[in-house]
Amino acid sequence: SQTDKLDFLFQALVKTSRLETGVIQLDKKPGRLFDTVAQAMSGIVYAAEKKEIVVSVDCPEDLTVFHDSKWTSEALFNLLDNAVKYTPAGGKIAVSVVLWEMYVEIKVADTGKGISESNQAAIFRRFYREEEVHEQQGVGIGLYLAREIVTRQGGYIKVVSEPGKGSEFSIMLPTK
Repeated sequence: SQTDKLDFLFQALVKTSRLETGVIQLDKKPGRLFDTVAQAMSGIVYAAEKKEIVVSVDCPEDLTVFHDSKWTSEALFNLLDNAVKYTPAGGKIAVSVVLWEMYVEIKVADTGKGISESNQAAIFRRFYREEEVHEQQGVGIGLYLAREIVTRQGGYIKVVSEPGKGSEFSIMLPTK
């Protein structure tokens, strides 16, 4: 409903504003990444089931990383929410966690519509929405907020995508 959309927009704006103005301080401490991923996943299970999207997760249960679990979960949820929105019914979303030497990578790969190279830098701008996606609900703040959250923890988000071939978004968090 329109009320739900407005509420979602309002909540996203409040979170972004609090993060930007320093009202919210990220609290990085050692935590199991598995729990953070599970928290984010819980927010999209119903929507994915409704569209018959198969979601797989590959995350070591014992991997502990310095991160703000609540906010990292919020950032990951935003990536997953987009994956569900832009993946057609019957598609697939794969979440994988890989430990590299300096970073841990949380990757969300989907079989969605993909993003043209010319739009890939713009998608992280506040309120940016691709022309082609206006039939999907959204306000263009999710990726901006996700990037803010990850950047403030010393990490970054990267995207690999091709129109018609889906997208891969990776949250890269420092291991130290």
